[in-house]
Amino acid sequence: MRHRKDHKRLGRATDQRIALLRSQAGSLLRHNRIKTTVTKARETSRFTEKLITLAKRGDLAARRRVLQQLPQPDVVAHLFSQIAPRYEDRDGGYTRVIRAGRRRGDDSEMAILELTD
Repeated sequence: MRHRKDHKRLGRATDQRIALLRSQAGSLLRHNRIKTTVTKARETSRFTEKLITLAKRGDLAARRRVLQQLPQPDVVAHLFSQIAPRYEDRDGGYTRVIRAGRRRGDDSEMAILELTD
């Protein structure tokens, strides 16, 4: 049963999983598109959408909360100045996961995670 399970563990300890999500979210916000496995893409999408929703508020408290989750000041500045205004009239659905076949080495299902326009 999957009752009260909030997220996938991704086969990692908590600190490693959080570090992975922060890193992938930073890369996604910096480059607008990343390629990763489907499971990681879904979890990163959830994490990033929460950050973008916070950034849409635009106040100092929201900026500090985003900096707690994503400790990369240049990416946070980019998020607040360019990405959040782009989604001002949208209520969610800031990212999309596109399946991209299987990886040759271990046959993992790959996906492209990108910000919508």
